[in-house]
Amino acid sequence: MSTYVIAEAGVNHNGSMDLARDLIAAAAEAGVDAVKFQTFRADELVAEDAPKADYQTETTDVDDSQADMLRRLELSPEQHHTIVEHCAAHDLQFLSTPFDAQSARFLVEEFDVPRLKIGSGELTNGPLLLDVARLGRPIILSTGMGTLGEVERALSVLAYGYTTGDGRPTPEDLDRALASAEAIHALEQKVTVLHCVTEYPASVETINLRVMDTLRRAFDLPVGLSDHTPGTAVPVAATARGATLIEKHFTLDRSLPGPDHRASLEPDELQNMVQGIRDAEAALGTARKRPADPEWKNRPVARKSLVAAQAISEGEVFTRENLEVKRPGDGVSPMRYWEYLGRTAKSSYEPDEQISKR
Repeated sequence: MSTYVIAEAGVNHNGSMDLARDLIAAAAEAGVDAVKFQTFRADELVAEDAPKADYQTETTDVDDSQADMLRRLELSPEQHHTIVEHCAAHDLQFLSTPFDAQSARFLVEEFDVPRLKIGSGELTNGPLLLDVARLGRPIILSTGMGTLGEVERALSVLAYGYTTGDGRPTPEDLDRALASAEAIHALEQKVTVLHCVTEYPASVETINLRVMDTLRRAFDLPVGLSDHTPGTAVPVAATARGATLIEKHFTLDRSLPGPDHRASLEPDELQNMVQGIRDAEAALGTARKRPADPEWKNRPVARKSLVAAQAISEGEVFTRENLEVKRPGDGVSPMRYWEYLGRTAKSSYEPDEQISKR
């Protein structure tokens, strides 16, 4: 199955629909499967005195609070419609990350989105996880900043939400949820877990792609990567390591103001990433060891045969002195060298002449 590639526009539209449309067009040109934005209500997302992350302080107005910054980046319902229509015009799947239950319902009820992304910051937001699961849509769960135990607890809330229509879960309910065959089946059908390092940009030394293997073994669910490293090497490596989904921030210009531009790919890099992912998929091929079709013609050229090291008379015994191995490889295989030692030549041979297969 092809790796699903999401171009994360996020808030890189800077509140401009012209920029949002250009981002969508660039994502389509790059060949991704989906382009993703963020759906939130700033006043419900952060308190007025909530500080900005270091990377946000470095890339936005230092006098702005996080709430001020997010108000400028919040998309109205009308802007969502514009974005969704533009995605459809470019044959791209529209996706978005909701940061509250009302935003999640809006995405499902207004646009019938096929799946919802839960950002790393919401990994421990039990009420949101439960509300989103009860909408019944597949979920992409990002696990940045999380421990394995926190991921397991988040999955237990999703399992409970997928299988229980109402009620307030107790800790015991959540423990039982992950032991239910029905809930496990729901998770297998609906949840993709993303490894993520929540830093913008993240250094490659912090990524630890082997965590993908840990998540896969622990939960037996599809695993992918939400990547914030510079460049395209890590997503391609993650694909080779079995990622079913890759998510990567992109922008039209990394020098633009805004919190996420600096940690994003530019359009040509995004296109290169998609090509690298598709190349990695093609290179994975089959696990069966056998010659590739083009190799058959090269076997006689590259391999070797038994040949006469010197003139050999009919009836002479083959020895280490008169028998050697040279190209081409369309004669007697050198694997039969020891078998021929001590045999009697049935005909005479000139130097470099291939030994008869008889």
